[in-house]
Amino acid sequence: MKWMLVLIGLVFSCVSANAQTQPFPQKPVKIVVPYPPGGMDILYRALAVELSNKWGQPVIVENRAGADSLIGAEFVAKAPPDGYTILATGDFTLVANRFLYAKLPYDPDKSFVPVSLVAQTEMFLLASESLPVNDLRELVAYARAHPKQLSFGSFSKGSQADLAFLALNKREGIDLLAIPYKGIGPVLSGMAGGEIQLGMGGTNVAEPLIQAKKLKVLAMTGSSRHPQFPNVKTAAEQGFPYLISRLWYGVFVPAGTPSPVVNKISADIQAVLASKEFVETKIASRGIRPLSGNAEDLAKRIEEDVARGAQAFKEAGIKPE
Repeated sequence: MKWMLVLIGLVFSCVSANAQTQPFPQKPVKIVVPYPPGGMDILYRALAVELSNKWGQPVIVENRAGADSLIGAEFVAKAPPDGYTILATGDFTLVANRFLYAKLPYDPDKSFVPVSLVAQTEMFLLASESLPVNDLRELVAYARAHPKQLSFGSFSKGSQADLAFLALNKREGIDLLAIPYKGIGPVLSGMAGGEIQLGMGGTNVAEPLIQAKKLKVLAMTGSSRHPQFPNVKTAAEQGFPYLISRLWYGVFVPAGTPSPVVNKISADIQAVLASKEFVETKIASRGIRPLSGNAEDLAKRIEEDVARGAQAFKEAGIKPE
């Protein structure tokens, strides 16, 4: 009887060990995008198709929108830390929300493990065609000569537009007025229609209106010129180095997810991003830059943006509520 118990124990040990060494994934994987359909989820859906092909398992994208991405982020933070529930979001979730909310349903520093950077949207600082300025220096001069006559579209509290234009107000001694809109689309439409004069938008959403001569670009707010718009100077080149704004896309898993699983997901995402065809058809064609960055790169990007955000939110006078 004793030898039977030993044999049974060995069998269970082998089964357990085999289960632990099974390659990830062994079942469908869910990618949670904490925003409505039709936005950044388009990129992540394209990524999901490639990962599904690599893994031989369904990779399902689920939108859990609401409350500046808090709902979706909380869902992933509370999910089992096994790699089967992934958070695919932008910088707002991990950076801006900590400056907007006194209490979050997740800890932006402890609830998630960074996995991979995916892409970055460069931001345009835009003006309506009717505004007689062509760069930031001309904008500041015009605003000083016409106090409280220029307005910008704010598509959410603490948005890139808020931080940029309120920083201009404080540092340059001007008075640009904030007009609230429900999303970047209405802001751009408002500019094209003459309701407001100024705004910000990513290359992927603003380019059609720029090409149609309904909006013009005053500056890029990235760290370098955009390859598709090589003649557009950065804000730093024009003497406004504090106007740095970039919207990045990244992937995270719940804290406690085993390192081999994190490394597997990260490596496979990097492999997808190394595909020239994928980059050209799914990223670059949308005016977005691919970012080949692993977990360490993403963690560093968050650290840099949090430091920059602390200063930007302070200048903008935006406090957590």
